[in-house]
Amino acid sequence: MSTIHPDEAAARGLVRPERPEPAPGTAAGPIVDDPAAHPPLVLGDRDFHSITETICSWVEQKPPRVWMPLFALSSAVAGIGTIAIIYLIVTGVGVWGLNNPVMWGWAIVNFVWWVGIGHAGTLISAILCIFKQQWRTSINRFAEAMTIFAVICAGTFPGIHVGRIWFAWFLFPIPNSNAIWQNFRSPLLWDVFAVGTYFTISLLFWYMGMIPDLATLRDRAILRVRQGISSTPVQRLIDHTRALVYGLLALGWRFNIRAWKNYEKAYILLAGIATPLVLSVHSVVSFDFAVSILPGWHTTIFPPYFVAGAIFSGFAMVLTLLIPARELYPGLKDFVTAKTMENMCKIITLTGSMVGFAYIMEFFIAWYGANPYEGEAFLIRAFGPYWWAYFAMFFCNVISPQVFWSKWARTTPWFIFVITIFVNIGMWFERFVIVTTLSTDFLPANWDYYTPTWVDVVTFIGTLGIFGTFFLLFMRLLPMLAISEIKNVTPAAHAHLHGHGHGEGPDPTHAMGAGTDHRKGNGHG
Repeated sequence: MSTIHPDEAAARGLVRPERPEPAPGTAAGPIVDDPAAHPPLVLGDRDFHSITETICSWVEQKPPRVWMPLFALSSAVAGIGTIAIIYLIVTGVGVWGLNNPVMWGWAIVNFVWWVGIGHAGTLISAILCIFKQQWRTSINRFAEAMTIFAVICAGTFPGIHVGRIWFAWFLFPIPNSNAIWQNFRSPLLWDVFAVGTYFTISLLFWYMGMIPDLATLRDRAILRVRQGISSTPVQRLIDHTRALVYGLLALGWRFNIRAWKNYEKAYILLAGIATPLVLSVHSVVSFDFAVSILPGWHTTIFPPYFVAGAIFSGFAMVLTLLIPARELYPGLKDFVTAKTMENMCKIITLTGSMVGFAYIMEFFIAWYGANPYEGEAFLIRAFGPYWWAYFAMFFCNVISPQVFWSKWARTTPWFIFVITIFVNIGMWFERFVIVTTLSTDFLPANWDYYTPTWVDVVTFIGTLGIFGTFFLLFMRLLPMLAISEIKNVTPAAHAHLHGHGHGEGPDPTHAMGAGTDHRKGNGHG
C-alpha cells in the first residue's frame, strides 16, 4: 500500500511544473487539451523591448505591399458610393427601390447591420475587461476601431433616408423658430440618442486606451529627430510631423505611477459605463420594428435576439479583419494566437445558437398566439417570394457556425475566415428578411415585390469602401494593439510567478528599455 496520502497525491498532480513540456500546436500557438493548463497569450519568448519594437514598427516602417492596392481599391469604392449618395440627394429617394407597401428598404437594413457589427468592440473592451479575460488584450484595439468605423457607416443612412437631407437636423431636439419639436414616442428618435451615446462612449474608450501608445510613438519620433537617425529630408519631415501629431494626441502623457493610476481608474469607469450599452443600443434599434403593430414585427423577442445577433456578427467581423492582418503583418501571430481565435469561435457558436433558438421561437409564438395574420406572416417569410433570403439567413447564421464544435474548425484560420464571411452575409439577410415582411401587408391587393435599384446596391457597397478605407488608415497610422496591455500578460510582467524572482530573471532594465515606467514596462524601445 502506498504511504502517500490521497490528498497529497492529488496536490502533486495539480502543481504546475516550473518549465512544462511544450504543448503540441500550430504556427499560431499551442493547442492545449488540458483545461487546467493555460497556453501563453504571447508567443516567441518576447521581452518588453521586442513587444514595443514590433508593434511600433507596423506604424513607423513601410506597410505590407498589398496595403496600397487595398487602400486604392477601398478609396475608389468609397468614392463611387459617395457619388451615389450625391445622386440620391440631387434626385430624391425615388431612385431607391421603395414601393407602396415597402416604405423601408436597404437603408434601414444596412443601418441595423452596421450597428450590429459595431457591437463586438464594446463587448470585448468593456465586458471582457470587467471579467478580467486577459485573452482580449490582443484584439480589443482592433474591435474598438471597428466599432467606430461601423457606427460612422451606420450613421450615414438615417441622414440620407429622410429624403430632404438639409432637414436632417430635425432628428435632434434643437429649439427652432418654427416651434417644431421631435416626437419622443418614435423609436427612430430613440435611435438617434442610443447610437449617438454609443458612438461617443466608444470613441472615448478607444482614444483613451491609445494615449500611452501614442506617447510611446511620440517619444520614439522625438528620439529619432534628436539623434539624427533619419537619412533623408523627407524622412526627417515625417519624423517631425509624427512627433508633433502624436505629441498633441498624447495630451502630455508621462510614464509615471500617477498617470497610470488615473488611467486605470478612468478605463475601468468607462468600461462600467459602456457595459449597459451592449444591451441597450441594439435593443433600442430593435424597437424600430418591435413597437409597431405589424405582423412579424410586433414581438417581445426582438431585443434579446437583436443583441445576440449583434455580438454574433461583431465577433465574426473582427475575425474577418484579423485573420488577413495576421498574415500580412510580421509578428502579429505572436500576439493573436490560436487560443484567442478559438475563444472567439466559441462565442460565435454560442450567440449563433441563441439566434437560431430565436428564429424557431418566432414560429412557435406565432402558432401559440393563434393570430392568423401573425402565423401567415411567418409562413410567407419562410415559404413566400423571399424564401431564398430566409433559407440563406438560416444556413449562414444557424447551421454554418455549428462547425465550430470541431476543434479543427476552431483552430484553422482559413476555415474560420470562410465561416465568418458566411456569418456576415447571413446577418445582413436577417435584417433584409425582417424588412421585406412589409411586402405582404393586410390587404393582398397591396402586395408587391421589393427589388433594390443600382443606387441601393452602390450606396451599400460604398459604405463597405468607407469602412475599409478608415480601417486601412487605422492600421497604417495608429498602433493596432495595446502595447501596455500586451506586456501585462507576458511572463516577464509576473516574473515572481515563473521562477524568475530573487535575481533569477533577466535584467529588468534590459527588458523594459531605458526611461521606462517599470510598473507597466511601456518603454520607447
